[in-house]
Amino acid sequence: MGFRRHGPFQAGDQVQLTDTKNKRHTVTLKEGGVFHTHKGSIPHDELIGRPEGSVVRSSGGTDYLAFRHLLADYALSMPRGAAVIYPKDAAQIVGMADIFPGARVVEAGVGSGALTCFLLRAVGPEGSVTSYERREDFAEVATKNVEKFYGGPVDQWRLVVGDFVDALDEVDVDRVILDMLAPWECVDAAAKAMTPGGVICCYVATTTQMSRTVETLREHGSFTEPHAWETLVRDWHVEGLAVRPDHRMVGHTGFLVSARRMADGVTPPPRRRRPAKGAYGEATD
Repeated sequence: MGFRRHGPFQAGDQVQLTDTKNKRHTVTLKEGGVFHTHKGSIPHDELIGRPEGSVVRSSGGTDYLAFRHLLADYALSMPRGAAVIYPKDAAQIVGMADIFPGARVVEAGVGSGALTCFLLRAVGPEGSVTSYERREDFAEVATKNVEKFYGGPVDQWRLVVGDFVDALDEVDVDRVILDMLAPWECVDAAAKAMTPGGVICCYVATTTQMSRTVETLREHGSFTEPHAWETLVRDWHVEGLAVRPDHRMVGHTGFLVSARRMADGVTPPPRRRRPAKGAYGEATD
């Protein structure tokens, strides 16, 4: 199993065709197949054997640029059981949680498998990813999406259908990624599985979820002060001297909360930052 296919297009490849208006189509190549659009048709055989970055013309005279999917493109176009983690957030998780080659990673809440694809690429052939998912239907969708992107079963990946707290059987885990409604319920189980110095990273949708996750990590006593943040992505229009931000942007998709696992028996230093008056719902003089 290869983590990325190189060379000319082959039958079975997923190819992204982009027209002059930047509209994209995903085509799975097969010998004798034909891609149909209102702008004409393109025989698959015209693509098979050609290198990435080729231009093909439909029978209606429209040119299409042909590339294999980038992982970010695939994540947004894959069939969904649950909502996918957007590439901007997956990139933050891989970078800020320091997912490194050879890492042992556990994720809970596999969803449609988008983040799993990013994690598998980051840990590489020497690492491992174990995913826990409560819903069997989501697990089936994720399995199909991951295997479709990587061209078959992935030796470095294990998918467990079950509750994270009950089914977790990992030890000395380097990274724990929680993408679920109530990640605070899994903090204690994650702490027991993690190695000192490891990173826990939680993806949540709302401020109330973020707040409870942060407070649970603080109160647990095994983690450093949590870091909470979100990312906003805005494209720019650049055309000669007309340089301006696009009218639309990828705004809020979710919050991320991360912390480091401390050594057993060590108490984190007390925070010096004074909370705002009334921050915890208590009246002060």
